[in-house]
Amino acid sequence: MAQKFYQEFKLGILGGGQLGRMLIQSGLDWNISFRILDPDPSAPCNSIAEFETGKLTDYDTVLRFGQSCDLVTIEIENVNVAALKELVKQGKKVFPQPEVIELIQDKRKQKQFYKTHQIPTADFILTENKNETLTQKKYLPAVNKLGREGYDGRGVQILRIEKDLEKAFDAPSLLEKLVDFEKEISVIVARNENGEVTTFPAVEMVFHPEANLVEYLFSPAEIASSVEAEAAAIAKKIISDLNMVGLLAVEMFVTKEQQILVNEIAPRPHNSGHQTIEANLTSQYQQHLRAILNLPLGKTDTKIPSAMVNILGEEGYSGLAKYNGLEEVLKMPGIYVHLYGKKLTKPFRKMGHVTIVDEDIVNLKKKATFVKQTLKVTS
Repeated sequence: MAQKFYQEFKLGILGGGQLGRMLIQSGLDWNISFRILDPDPSAPCNSIAEFETGKLTDYDTVLRFGQSCDLVTIEIENVNVAALKELVKQGKKVFPQPEVIELIQDKRKQKQFYKTHQIPTADFILTENKNETLTQKKYLPAVNKLGREGYDGRGVQILRIEKDLEKAFDAPSLLEKLVDFEKEISVIVARNENGEVTTFPAVEMVFHPEANLVEYLFSPAEIASSVEAEAAAIAKKIISDLNMVGLLAVEMFVTKEQQILVNEIAPRPHNSGHQTIEANLTSQYQQHLRAILNLPLGKTDTKIPSAMVNILGEEGYSGLAKYNGLEEVLKMPGIYVHLYGKKLTKPFRKMGHVTIVDEDIVNLKKKATFVKQTLKVTS
């Protein structure tokens, strides 16, 4: 494959959002041709690759799209797995494998996988509907998660006291013991077809209190070396037990007792790896390409400490996006702005991100705060 993809190779991506956009930007360095499928005709990838508008969950659409590609990958999990399985039967390469995507699509199956494979995670029970959850008041405080179709904070809610149970999802879900954690970290791990496995250094994530998505992160995480080593070992075990080819983001809690508990996994480039473009020897996007093309995996060492700030649509604004404070931010050294090409903003929509690099951790955090307070997306 390494001999072929430079000229004739067509890499298909299911999903044309910002993750696909940055994957294409990385692949252009290797002269890779991309084909994109996305339901939104104005998706971020629409003008930078061969683009097709279509439903990612429609069997016939995904099957037909995949047949026009040499290899298919994803930038979102909500895709038609049956079509991907048929493509594999027809001899197409699909990475991550359809069976892996199918498992990760359902948080209930994810949690059961952790339990079966002795991967540390918070205690949980499965519930089929709201009535079942209402009977579990002794399990509080807990986190209620939809089994399927939750993303970017949607489909997740905290139930602290009995009256909160009224907010429970009336669908197959899980109830997970609320973890009293000290930090939330993420480790991105890659594996190619040859079985080579490499992890990126752990990063520390800070979540928005309302939107429940990453607001900013710091890399490398300020954790003990023993915790770092254990987190890397857990990430390697998960991707190996899955027999997965590609890139896997493993989100974890570090408890106040320094115990690691796996929260969730994502089988694709991830929000917690954007800073690798500027701050690591290999970016998560190039590493994903290396893994699915069965090329040698790149070194992941940190070149310089970094922070990443998500640029989210401001509350109270919907419409054509305006970026306020951009010039002030760009005056600072060590600032890298990535805008995702989304014409319309709405509250908490991911419109871009900023990576900040600085050898001095104190300055790094000051810069991150300045960016967060200064760069605003309105309409």
